[in-house]
Amino acid sequence: MLDVVFADRAVAFDPGTLVVADLHVGRAAASDVEVPLGERADLTGRLSDGLDRLGAETVVVAGDVLHEFGRVSQRAAETLDALDEVCRDAGAELVLVAGNHDGVLANAWDRTVHDAYRVDGCARDVLVCHGHEEPEGSADLYVVGHDHPTITIEGQKRPCFLYGENTYRTADVLMLPAFSRVAAGVSVNGMRARDFQSPLVTDADSLRPVVWDQGRHEALTFPPLGRFRRLL
Repeated sequence: MLDVVFADRAVAFDPGTLVVADLHVGRAAASDVEVPLGERADLTGRLSDGLDRLGAETVVVAGDVLHEFGRVSQRAAETLDALDEVCRDAGAELVLVAGNHDGVLANAWDRTVHDAYRVDGCARDVLVCHGHEEPEGSADLYVVGHDHPTITIEGQKRPCFLYGENTYRTADVLMLPAFSRVAAGVSVNGMRARDFQSPLVTDADSLRPVVWDQGRHEALTFPPLGRFRRLL
Protein backbone atom coordinates (compact mmCIF):
# COMPACT_ATOMS: atom_id res chain seq x y z
CA MET A 1 0.00 0.00 0.00
CA LEU A 2 1.00 3.62 -0.42
CA ASP A 3 3.79 4.85 1.86
CA VAL A 4 2.20 8.09 3.10
CA VAL A 5 0.66 9.26 6.36
CA PHE A 6 -3.05 10.05 6.13
CA ALA A 7 -4.83 12.66 8.21
CA ASP A 8 -8.04 14.68 8.10
CA ARG A 9 -8.31 15.51 4.35
CA ALA A 10 -4.52 15.70 4.09
CA VAL A 11 -1.51 13.47 3.46
CA ALA A 12 2.11 13.76 4.52
CA PHE A 13 5.21 12.52 2.75
CA ASP A 14 8.51 11.90 4.47
CA PRO A 15 10.71 13.89 5.06
CA GLY A 16 8.27 16.72 5.69
CA THR A 17 5.74 17.64 3.00
CA LEU A 18 2.05 18.03 3.81
CA VAL A 19 -0.39 18.09 0.88
CA VAL A 20 -4.00 19.28 0.80
CA ALA A 21 -6.28 20.11 -2.13
CA ASP A 22 -9.26 22.28 -3.01
CA LEU A 23 -9.35 24.97 -0.34
CA HIS A 24 -11.90 26.95 -2.40
CA VAL A 25 -11.21 30.07 -0.36
CA GLY A 26 -14.23 32.35 -0.74
CA ARG A 27 -16.71 29.51 -1.28
CA ALA A 28 -18.64 30.24 1.89
CA ALA A 29 -19.12 33.93 1.07
CA ALA A 30 -20.11 33.15 -2.51
CA SER A 31 -22.84 30.76 -1.39
CA ASP A 32 -23.98 32.56 1.78
CA VAL A 33 -23.14 29.36 3.67
CA GLU A 34 -20.78 29.35 6.64
CA VAL A 35 -19.25 26.34 8.35
CA PRO A 36 -19.05 26.51 12.16
CA LEU A 37 -16.74 29.36 13.27
CA GLY A 38 -16.56 30.66 9.69
CA GLU A 39 -14.57 29.58 6.68
CA ARG A 40 -11.28 31.21 7.64
CA ALA A 41 -11.23 29.87 11.18
CA ASP A 42 -12.18 26.41 9.95
CA LEU A 43 -9.46 26.25 7.28
CA THR A 44 -6.70 27.74 9.42
CA GLY A 45 -7.67 25.73 12.50
CA ARG A 46 -7.64 22.39 10.72
CA LEU A 47 -4.43 23.21 8.86
CA SER A 48 -2.80 24.15 12.16
CA ASP A 49 -4.01 20.88 13.69
CA GLY A 50 -2.54 18.93 10.79
CA LEU A 51 0.81 20.67 11.15
CA ASP A 52 0.83 20.07 14.90
CA ARG A 53 0.11 16.38 14.39
CA LEU A 54 2.29 15.66 11.38
CA GLY A 55 4.84 18.44 11.20
CA ALA A 56 6.09 19.68 7.85
CA GLU A 57 8.66 21.92 6.24
CA THR A 58 6.46 22.41 3.18
CA VAL A 59 2.69 22.61 2.77
CA VAL A 60 1.49 22.12 -0.80
CA VAL A 61 -2.02 23.02 -1.94
CA ALA A 62 -2.92 20.91 -4.96
CA GLY A 63 -5.03 23.47 -6.76
CA ASP A 64 -8.31 25.33 -6.47
CA VAL A 65 -6.90 27.53 -3.77
CA LEU A 66 -9.62 30.05 -4.65
CA HIS A 67 -13.27 29.50 -5.41
CA GLU A 68 -14.28 32.46 -7.58
CA PHE A 69 -12.88 32.48 -11.10
CA GLY A 70 -12.67 36.15 -11.99
CA ARG A 71 -11.60 38.05 -8.90
CA VAL A 72 -9.96 37.82 -5.50
CA SER A 73 -12.07 39.48 -2.83
CA GLN A 74 -10.42 41.27 0.07
CA ARG A 75 -11.82 38.66 2.40
CA ALA A 76 -10.36 35.80 0.33
CA ALA A 77 -6.97 37.53 0.18
CA GLU A 78 -6.99 37.91 3.97
CA THR A 79 -7.84 34.22 4.40
CA LEU A 80 -4.95 33.28 2.12
CA ASP A 81 -2.64 35.49 4.21
CA ALA A 82 -3.92 33.79 7.38
CA LEU A 83 -3.16 30.34 5.94
CA ASP A 84 0.34 31.52 5.02
CA GLU A 85 0.80 32.79 8.59
CA VAL A 86 -0.26 29.42 10.04
CA CYS A 87 2.43 27.76 7.95
CA ARG A 88 5.11 30.29 8.84
CA ASP A 89 4.28 29.99 12.55
CA ALA A 90 4.85 26.23 12.21
CA GLY A 91 8.15 26.77 10.40
CA ALA A 92 6.73 25.62 7.05
CA GLU A 93 6.61 27.14 3.58
CA LEU A 94 3.26 27.37 1.79
CA VAL A 95 3.42 26.29 -1.88
CA LEU A 96 0.46 26.88 -4.19
CA VAL A 97 -0.33 24.79 -7.28
CA ALA A 98 -2.86 26.24 -9.71
CA GLY A 99 -6.21 24.59 -10.33
CA ASN A 100 -8.91 25.45 -12.83
CA HIS A 101 -10.34 28.04 -10.40
CA ASP A 102 -7.03 29.84 -9.95
CA GLY A 103 -6.66 32.02 -13.05
CA VAL A 104 -6.31 35.19 -10.94
CA LEU A 105 -4.49 33.63 -7.98
CA ALA A 106 -1.32 35.58 -8.83
CA ASN A 107 -3.22 38.78 -7.95
CA ALA A 108 -3.24 37.69 -4.30
CA TRP A 109 0.03 35.75 -4.14
CA ASP A 110 3.42 37.40 -4.64
CA ARG A 111 5.33 34.13 -4.93
CA THR A 112 5.38 31.49 -7.66
CA VAL A 113 2.09 29.84 -8.54
CA HIS A 114 3.13 26.39 -9.78
CA ASP A 115 1.50 24.32 -12.52
CA ALA A 116 2.82 21.24 -10.70
CA TYR A 117 5.17 20.64 -7.78
CA ARG A 118 7.65 17.81 -7.37
CA VAL A 119 8.06 16.68 -3.75
CA ASP A 120 11.68 16.79 -2.62
CA GLY A 121 13.44 13.96 -0.87
CA CYS A 122 10.89 11.17 -1.28
CA ALA A 123 11.92 7.62 -2.08
CA ARG A 124 9.44 7.82 -4.97
CA ASP A 125 9.09 10.51 -7.63
CA VAL A 126 5.96 12.36 -6.49
CA LEU A 127 4.32 15.09 -8.56
CA VAL A 128 1.51 17.21 -7.11
CA CYS A 129 -0.91 18.76 -9.61
CA HIS A 130 -4.56 19.70 -9.52
CA GLY A 131 -5.73 16.96 -11.84
CA HIS A 132 -8.07 18.96 -14.08
CA GLU A 133 -5.77 18.38 -17.05
CA GLU A 134 -3.01 15.98 -17.95
CA PRO A 135 0.30 17.02 -16.38
CA GLU A 136 3.38 17.62 -18.52
CA GLY A 137 5.85 15.99 -16.13
CA SER A 138 6.26 12.28 -15.54
CA ALA A 139 6.28 10.72 -12.07
CA ASP A 140 5.92 7.50 -10.11
CA LEU A 141 2.97 8.95 -8.20
CA TYR A 142 0.60 11.77 -9.11
CA VAL A 143 -1.18 13.49 -6.21
CA VAL A 144 -4.30 15.34 -7.33
CA GLY A 145 -7.57 16.85 -6.18
CA HIS A 146 -10.31 18.34 -8.38
CA ASP A 147 -13.12 15.76 -8.06
CA HIS A 148 -13.79 16.17 -4.29
CA PRO A 149 -14.31 12.42 -3.71
CA THR A 150 -16.58 11.11 -0.98
CA ILE A 151 -17.98 7.66 -0.35
CA THR A 152 -21.34 6.75 1.16
CA ILE A 153 -21.17 3.93 3.71
CA GLU A 154 -24.27 2.82 5.64
CA GLY A 155 -26.04 6.00 4.60
CA GLN A 156 -23.26 8.31 5.76
CA LYS A 157 -21.28 10.36 3.25
CA ARG A 158 -17.60 10.57 4.13
CA PRO A 159 -14.71 12.40 2.45
CA CYS A 160 -12.30 9.85 1.03
CA PHE A 161 -8.95 9.50 -0.65
CA LEU A 162 -8.72 7.34 -3.76
CA TYR A 163 -5.55 5.41 -4.52
CA GLY A 164 -4.92 3.55 -7.76
CA GLU A 165 -1.82 1.54 -8.64
CA ASN A 166 -0.50 1.75 -12.20
CA THR A 167 -3.60 3.63 -13.33
CA TYR A 168 -2.10 6.56 -15.26
CA ARG A 169 0.90 6.30 -17.59
CA THR A 170 1.83 3.14 -15.59
CA ALA A 171 2.14 5.39 -12.53
CA ASP A 172 0.07 5.51 -9.35
CA VAL A 173 -2.56 8.16 -8.60
CA LEU A 174 -3.67 9.47 -5.21
CA MET A 175 -6.75 11.70 -5.28
CA LEU A 176 -7.41 13.83 -2.20
CA PRO A 177 -10.79 14.97 -0.86
CA ALA A 178 -11.49 18.69 -0.76
CA PHE A 179 -9.88 20.28 2.29
CA SER A 180 -12.74 22.78 2.34
CA ARG A 181 -15.74 21.49 4.22
CA VAL A 182 -17.99 23.90 2.32
CA ALA A 183 -17.17 22.51 -1.13
CA ALA A 184 -19.63 19.82 -2.15
CA GLY A 185 -18.27 16.29 -2.25
CA VAL A 186 -19.12 13.86 -5.03
CA SER A 187 -20.08 10.32 -4.01
CA VAL A 188 -17.91 7.88 -5.95
CA ASN A 189 -19.90 4.73 -5.07
CA GLY A 190 -21.27 4.19 -8.54
CA MET A 191 -18.86 6.26 -10.59
CA ARG A 192 -16.99 4.93 -13.61
CA ALA A 193 -13.88 6.47 -15.13
CA ARG A 194 -15.98 8.55 -17.55
CA ASP A 195 -17.82 10.11 -14.60
CA PHE A 196 -14.69 11.64 -13.09
CA GLN A 197 -13.63 15.09 -14.24
CA SER A 198 -9.92 14.31 -13.90
CA PRO A 199 -8.27 12.72 -16.96
CA LEU A 200 -5.87 10.96 -14.59
CA VAL A 201 -8.67 8.56 -13.62
CA THR A 202 -8.62 5.88 -16.29
CA ASP A 203 -9.89 2.87 -14.29
CA ALA A 204 -12.30 3.72 -11.48
CA ASP A 205 -12.73 0.07 -10.48
CA SER A 206 -9.08 -0.11 -9.40
CA LEU A 207 -9.28 2.92 -7.11
CA ARG A 208 -9.04 2.00 -3.44
CA PRO A 209 -10.99 4.29 -1.04
CA VAL A 210 -9.23 5.41 2.14
CA VAL A 211 -11.36 7.07 4.82
CA TRP A 212 -9.99 9.02 7.77
CA ASP A 213 -11.74 7.99 10.99
CA GLN A 214 -11.68 11.14 13.09
CA GLY A 215 -12.83 9.34 16.25
CA ARG A 216 -10.04 6.75 16.16
CA HIS A 217 -7.49 8.98 14.40
CA GLU A 218 -6.66 6.35 11.84
CA ALA A 219 -7.06 5.71 8.14
CA LEU A 220 -9.42 2.91 7.09
CA THR A 221 -8.47 1.28 3.79
CA PHE A 222 -11.14 -0.47 1.74
CA PRO A 223 -11.04 -2.83 -1.27
CA PRO A 224 -10.90 -1.27 -4.75
CA LEU A 225 -14.18 0.26 -5.91
CA GLY A 226 -14.83 -2.55 -8.38
CA ARG A 227 -15.18 -4.96 -5.45
CA PHE A 228 -16.16 -2.57 -2.69
CA ARG A 229 -19.26 -1.19 -4.42
CA ARG A 230 -20.73 -4.71 -4.38
CA LEU A 231 -20.48 -4.68 -0.58
CA LEU A 232 -22.10 -1.28 -0.10
